[in-house]
Amino acid sequence: MQRLIEGVHRFRKEEFGRYSALFRKLSKEGQEPHTLFITCSDSRVLAELVTQSKPGDLFVVKNVGNIVPPSTVVGSTNSTAAAIEFAVEVLRVNDIVVCGHSQCGAMTALLGDPAKNSPMPHLANWLKLAWPVRETLERDYSRLKCPEELDTAAGQENVLFAIENLHTYPCVQARLADGTLRLHGWFFKIATAELFAYDPETRQFHTIISESTSERSRGVPQEPPSRDLPSQDDIPVLGRCRPTGDREPVGIE
Repeated sequence: MQRLIEGVHRFRKEEFGRYSALFRKLSKEGQEPHTLFITCSDSRVLAELVTQSKPGDLFVVKNVGNIVPPSTVVGSTNSTAAAIEFAVEVLRVNDIVVCGHSQCGAMTALLGDPAKNSPMPHLANWLKLAWPVRETLERDYSRLKCPEELDTAAGQENVLFAIENLHTYPCVQARLADGTLRLHGWFFKIATAELFAYDPETRQFHTIISESTSERSRGVPQEPPSRDLPSQDDIPVLGRCRPTGDREPVGIE
């Protein structure tokens, strides 16, 4: 706690001056974030730090495993839905980023048996929402034996599964249909602090290194990702989005 208190004092003395006008503006005019950023509660993943965003730029949702439940899930297991609806309908964000990460404890637990003899029933029930990710790995990733590779595959499949679930929200569907909203699947590699973005053209996660990486896939209708083999320079995405009903995935970068 002392570290937090000291941090508050340092912020007031050393940092606040640079942002004082911005905070006054945000207080007077309210927030207008451009992006809903859904990521994991993991303390190593800081959306504002890795994107170098200022106060007011991002509407951030953090939960265990950056899981996006489908819109049909109601009650205590879907508080994330409230944030999605508020960001899309009220704040009118232009983009939604779902950002997974390496070494995710939630994905490790999911690949184990989160419900067996669990002293954490809330966590076990939450992870069950991502059970289709585990089923995908069991069905399509049997050749992967290394735990690190399995965790990476699970993390990336979970991002694609979250993107799929975003399509079940009527407010998201409407904004995608009129072209005012884009969806993005990202993956953060903790050891190197690299960010990877899913590209629907190559059906891979590629490092975010230039404007061309973003421009190439912006607004491109998304077909279900194939199980293309990864290149040596990229973290593999070997799975696919699983379409629901007649919905065509669109707008994913």
